[in-house]
Amino acid sequence: MTTLLLVRHGLTAMTGPVLAGWTPGVRLDERGRAQAAALAGRLAPVPLAAVVASPLERCVETAEAVAGDRSGRAGKVETDERFGEVRYGDWTGRPLKELAEEPLWRTVQAHPSAVRFPGEGGEAMAAAQHRAVAAVRDWNERIAAEHGADAAYLVCSHGDIIKAVVADALGLHLDQFQRVQADPASLTVVRYTELRPFVVRLNDVGGDVGGLLPPPPGESGSGSSDAVVGGGA
Repeated sequence: MTTLLLVRHGLTAMTGPVLAGWTPGVRLDERGRAQAAALAGRLAPVPLAAVVASPLERCVETAEAVAGDRSGRAGKVETDERFGEVRYGDWTGRPLKELAEEPLWRTVQAHPSAVRFPGEGGEAMAAAQHRAVAAVRDWNERIAAEHGADAAYLVCSHGDIIKAVVADALGLHLDQFQRVQADPASLTVVRYTELRPFVVRLNDVGGDVGGLLPPPPGESGSGSSDAVVGGGA
């Protein structure tokens, strides 16, 4: 159907030591801006039908670097709240070392499908996955209808959201999503077909993007739902 390029935002001052969540005003730091610029350069040859982002500043800034001077719809970042960060409730803004001492931490690690984050506005992990996957389905249909089955689009989101989308694409229970890694400014690619999704790349932080280019005119695209037997060439 379409190819989805999932990008995690670049580094911020809070990335790593603190659970930023929906904290307003968290922007890319110097490292994050350099990461976003490098990613934009790497993706420059890849035609994109649209560039979409979580509404949080760090994602919008990363997506804007990719949109750059692209023409048409892909030159303007569109936001979709469904790709926003998990709403961590009372955990928002707290150091991860401190949160690791909470009883809920072990459940987050081993049984995330049972987790609802505490406090006002705290979201269930399952609900966060559901909204993100529903957004992917909507955008897949929209992009395919407007640009054809070989079209690609980019979504800039957050680590847990990307991991949840990948778990769905792999047919994994949400309790297995902690086995997926999505580093800052990494690229994960999922190709959706009528029968199944294919996870084409995972947590790519520097690979060649030639394989993401559309087929030359007259050649068939990569929209087959069949898996290659024996691994392919």
